[in-house]
This record gives sequence, structure tokens and C-alpha cells, in this order.
Amino acid sequence: MISQRADGRFDKGRGAQFNPQNRFLKGAYIQEHVEAIDDWEREDRKTEYIYDDSKTLVNEVKSPDVGMLYSANPYQGCEHGCVYCYARNSHEYWGYSAGLDFESRIVVKKNAPALLRKFFENKKWTPAPISLSGNTDCYQPIERKMRITRKLLEICLEFRNPVGVLSKNALMLRDIDIFQELAKHNLIRVYSSITSLDENLRLKMEPRTASYRSRLKVLETMAINGIPTGVMNAPIVPGLNDNHMHDVLKAASEAGAQWAGYTVVRLNGAIGGIFEDWLFKAFPDRAEKVWNLISACHEGHVNDSRFGNRMVGDGKFAELIRDQFHLYCRKFGLNQTTKELNTEAFRRIQNRQLPLF
Repeated sequence: MISQRADGRFDKGRGAQFNPQNRFLKGAYIQEHVEAIDDWEREDRKTEYIYDDSKTLVNEVKSPDVGMLYSANPYQGCEHGCVYCYARNSHEYWGYSAGLDFESRIVVKKNAPALLRKFFENKKWTPAPISLSGNTDCYQPIERKMRITRKLLEICLEFRNPVGVLSKNALMLRDIDIFQELAKHNLIRVYSSITSLDENLRLKMEPRTASYRSRLKVLETMAINGIPTGVMNAPIVPGLNDNHMHDVLKAASEAGAQWAGYTVVRLNGAIGGIFEDWLFKAFPDRAEKVWNLISACHEGHVNDSRFGNRMVGDGKFAELIRDQFHLYCRKFGLNQTTKELNTEAFRRIQNRQLPLF
């Protein structure tokens, strides 16, 4: 395996180790020699924020196997830097790379709250759950300053529109007051994404996320405060964290999670090259085995776009993962109940200011 990064080094602070060519751009800057004027490329990359006035926020999700009807993403790109993230490919639509650009050039949709309010005021809107973090994490580090996600939750509460949240960040605890109010009307589900309990693996695979202990604390705090909560054990990377599922689901259940989900990693588009480069640097001793196991879950390929198969894979190893998941859910009391979010409480608010005359 030849490293995609010209100097061959492994950056522990990032998931992707290089910037692959954007498939929509004809030209690209590359580094061929680590010498002389090219030394600037070796400097640590700082995160850049691009502030954008978007035209739309809420997207209808037409894929039948993702478990959501609508999504809203206040940020594009994600500083958490999870190397496997399926959202990396979408960064190319903004003119950036799916690699280092995705986790270091973050688009901030500063007018997202105004867009959501306008969306709810539209008489054509039929109340339905909207998922925050349908693409990128709505609680990534810049949210601490911008508070856009918090404002979106406040608007959902104001209009009484149901909302779901999924994050790897303990910053969710900041907004527990809003979650409590939403929960009173059955308008909220909060999920924490936990891929393992091995911190050494997290630091390599999800370098800028909250610790697993912090994520379990999120589940515990939500449960104590009466906020319906669950865990996403995703993605499962065969050979890296598939044998961690038991401990993750057990710990999540003990923390108060009611529901659980999982996916098997798939490496579509630019993610394949990014993940392969990372894998052979981070785990050279088992990289070939992991790569082959991923392929075994997708009929000899690491990418899969078939609805129904792409999320859970197929083949014997994928079946083993699926059987283990169902077994552990039964053992730890997860997914034993179903409860639909409330769409009857929605109230359309218009003309919030009284007319002058």
C-alpha cells in the first residue's frame, strides 16, 4: 500500500490523511516533493469556517432505508473527522475535497433558524419529524459558539414540530432544558452515536469526537430527565469494532437507552480511497484482513448503493453481525417498545407582530 500523502506521515489529529481530487473539478493542486517551497504542506491544518446564506435547509429524504423522512443540517463538513463518514462525498458539491477539506473547511449556515421558521410557516407543510444531523453532526465544535442547533430546537418547540437528534458530541447536554420541554409533548428522540468503548480506537477513527464515557453520560442524563434516548452502534467496521457490539449495547442499556441501531460500514465514492489510506497507516498489521472483511459484506466490493443492503450488508459475516445485534438487543432490553413522535401538536405561527393599524 503506497501512502496517498506525499510525506507518508500519519496525522493523529485528523481522520483523513490527504485531500483526494474532487470529481467535479478539472484541476487540482498536488504536492510531489517534500522539499523547499513545498514544506508549507506539512504544517498542521487549521479549521476554517465559511459562513453561508443558504436558500434552503429542510430536505426530503427519499431513500427508503435510512429511517428518516426529512433532514436539516446547519453545518456542512464536520470537524469531528470520522474517517468513515458517508457525508464526506457531499462536500464535493461545495467545491471542496472529501478528505481533509471535509473536516477542516466547515460551511456554517448562519441563516438556518430563519429558514426553518419560514419552512414551518408555509401552509403546504404537513407536520412530520425532522432529523438534525441527517448528514453532518449538528453538535460539532463550532456549535458551542454559533448555537444554531439550539435555535433550531427552540423553533421546533415553538411550532411543536417533532425532531430527532443524533450526535457524537456531549454538547447536547447544554440543551437539556429544551429537550425536556420537547419531551413533555412527545416531540423528541435523542440518539448518541457510540462505535466502541475502546478509546485508542476512537482517537484514530473519530479523532475529534467526545470520549465514549462522555457519550454514555449523555444517554444517562437524558434518561434521568425523561428524554427518550437511544444509541447508534454505527458503523460496524469488521475486524475493528464488530466484536465490541456486546459491550456497547450493554453499557448503553445500563445508561438508560431504550432503542438501538447499527449499520455496516460502506465506502462509497471518495471515501474508499480515504479509508484505505487511513487503514493501512493506522492498522498496518490487520489492514488487509479488515479490507477483505468489509468487501465480504458487500459482495466483494467496499461500496454498495443498493437500498436495503447498503446499510447492513449481506453475506455470512453481515448475517453474523445482524444476528448478534438482535441477540444483544433482546438480552439488554433494547428496541422492546415503539412510540411514534407526536405530529398532532403542531401549531402554525404567523404574523407574530401585531399590525400597526
